[in-house]
Amino acid sequence: MENLSTRIRTRFAPSPTGFIHLGNLRSALYPWAFARSKGGDFILRIEDTDQERSSQEAVDVIIEGLHWLGLDIDEGPFYQMQRLERYQATLKILLESGLAYPCYMSEDELNALREKQIANKEKPRYNGTWRPEPGKSLPKIPEGVKPVIRFKNPQEGIVVWKDAVKGVISISNEELDDLVIARPDGTPTYNFCVVVDDLDMQITHVIRGDDHINNTPRQINIIHALGGQVPVYGHLPTVLNEQGEKMSKRNGAMSVRDYQHAGYLPEAILNYLARLGWSHGDAEVFTKEQFVQWFDLDSLGKSPAQFSPEKLIWLNHHYIQHADSEHLAEQTIPFAKKEGIIFLGNQVQAGPEFVKVVDLLKARANTLIEIAQGAKLFYMSAPQHDLQSPEFKTNVSETIIPAIKEFTESLKNTDGTKESIAAAMKEILTKHGIKMPALAMPIRYLMFATTQTPAIDAMISIIGIEEVIKRLSKV
Repeated sequence: MENLSTRIRTRFAPSPTGFIHLGNLRSALYPWAFARSKGGDFILRIEDTDQERSSQEAVDVIIEGLHWLGLDIDEGPFYQMQRLERYQATLKILLESGLAYPCYMSEDELNALREKQIANKEKPRYNGTWRPEPGKSLPKIPEGVKPVIRFKNPQEGIVVWKDAVKGVISISNEELDDLVIARPDGTPTYNFCVVVDDLDMQITHVIRGDDHINNTPRQINIIHALGGQVPVYGHLPTVLNEQGEKMSKRNGAMSVRDYQHAGYLPEAILNYLARLGWSHGDAEVFTKEQFVQWFDLDSLGKSPAQFSPEKLIWLNHHYIQHADSEHLAEQTIPFAKKEGIIFLGNQVQAGPEFVKVVDLLKARANTLIEIAQGAKLFYMSAPQHDLQSPEFKTNVSETIIPAIKEFTESLKNTDGTKESIAAAMKEILTKHGIKMPALAMPIRYLMFATTQTPAIDAMISIIGIEEVIKRLSKV
């Protein structure tokens, strides 16, 4: 399938006409992984010839998304709008060699032709009115009309390629009409630019979504016309959303930036994307390095992949749970600041070490936002309880107060570690013949005005004995 004597060169060529979602990014991940696994090059190309819909913001999001996931590029970004002279020069070659021609059929005429073909139950297609042929007389060129340029597609034979994902695909040239490769204003169209770019950039493997399959035979014919070498094509099955529809913004897909802002880890996103259409045995969780080492085109799935938010959140939880706490704390700081925790540099202004808080909270958190929200408890002011209120008496009953007082006193004899605090608490539970919740819930309420917190011994250790004694001594 592949020429191993040639350096592998792949590309990601998005259009900056909207936001980039996970389905789009998978079309970057696989060519990146293939290039890395083969010691080749990964090129970023921005296909921005649709000037009305293209935006710099969309370009920025694409580049940010690749950087966030750690998909480093070797060349680019290249912008098609900066290569117009190259396209014009190539168009001139095709025109002069008789492989392209001007077509003066107006849009109204073309629409009328299509309506007639549909009425006759024929496939709508350009009928070759302006296609030059030996002995054929062309219509008179209308005044004041700027023509499109059409590629003179072969009318016989078939286009065949061995797709790296879908196997052998063949399409008859009779199914293809003469493609418009330049608009009336001279700007080249997508299929033409892609071919020129792939040839100039010496792309060996084109790995992209299967919505491009219909473009491939047209592009192969243009490559042949230009005397170029056809790359290996691999068309990835569609990514479906939870409802089984194609993933898109219209169908509720989140952008890459949305996941970043929602507190997902790039390692989790990359791992999830990798499995969304590729597999290596039963491996579900793996590093980026393992993915590159294992990746090959033969393991790409042939069926549409269905996106599962539950699977992604499970994977994100796994990566958070097993993350280095120092690094995780750094990643969480922006979210913690939004929750009102004040930092001086990477250190909190007052309160326990942030890394200790993160280390405690990461075991139960699904996202960085959940860690940041849980961390607020450690940095809030001590609650001001009304000891006579019904709420207080419900959470801190008269019968438990003696045990709380004894526990408070016993804290003075601990060394502040989680283990010594747990031992002191166990001693009080045994002495008073009560279960852990009977003592832990009121202590939580006294300390934080909530009964929902992580393990109380760990909380006390992180908050610090002095501060805890101060809060518990109010009863």
